[in-house]
Amino acid sequence: MFSVKNRTIIVTGASGVIGFAISEALAKKGARIIALGRNKEKLNKSFEQLASFGTEHLQMVCDVLDVHSLQEVAQHLDKKKITIDALINVAGGAAPGASARSEFLFAETPLEDSFFGLDLNDFRYTTDLNFLGSVYPIKIFGESMAKQKSGNIINISSMGAIQPLSKSPAYSAGKAAITNFTQWLAVHLSKSNIRVNAIAPGFILTEQNRFLLFDEKSGNLTPRGQRILSHTPQGKLGDPDDLVSTVFWLLSEKSSFITGITVPVDGGFSAYNGI
Repeated sequence: MFSVKNRTIIVTGASGVIGFAISEALAKKGARIIALGRNKEKLNKSFEQLASFGTEHLQMVCDVLDVHSLQEVAQHLDKKKITIDALINVAGGAAPGASARSEFLFAETPLEDSFFGLDLNDFRYTTDLNFLGSVYPIKIFGESMAKQKSGNIINISSMGAIQPLSKSPAYSAGKAAITNFTQWLAVHLSKSNIRVNAIAPGFILTEQNRFLLFDEKSGNLTPRGQRILSHTPQGKLGDPDDLVSTVFWLLSEKSSFITGITVPVDGGFSAYNGI
């Protein structure tokens, strides 16, 4: 019902925890993965594991914010006459200076700990990575989908797009933008047999957020981690593999009448207001 066998799927951020989990699951079921990532060492390690599920996979070092880099990948695929069936935009993240140290600005709060202390370069990089980091790959790789009049695009949004995360204005704004863009693009491409949807993960434990959720010395949840669990009805953090079934569903022909939606995979976080 949800077969991806022999389908060619580009995954950006493929060397990250979530990107690799998705790539591995699809490869195990017979998909051909074009794994893109900017860290060559991490990408090589991920690709070694993917190679055990077939020899047709490709890996290419690529920065999603570098249009020239994306174009080189597209040209390489075109030369090899590789048809792209789907694109999954996983690449994202946040620069340290784009997050506020304080949740609220009180009279006694130092301005450098508030929004006014944010590093504007980090702020712009974070919003660009989480918004344009999906827009650019769609523009470069989606063009071939438009020409062949078929394709499937899945973006990775966030709970921050639905409810802005305290201390993370740049990340939340970037993800909100990609959620909105997903809706716009789904309508725009609806006559070309290209579907566009997004997944909004809840709090998934990754390398990037582990230090925010767990104390490195004790291994116990940090106060922020405890608050997250208390606002997640299922009372647990998500695992990257929790996203896999939704990816298979959105890629399948069984969801052919679904486009322009963002699916929360969040343990109930977005449905709970804490009251």
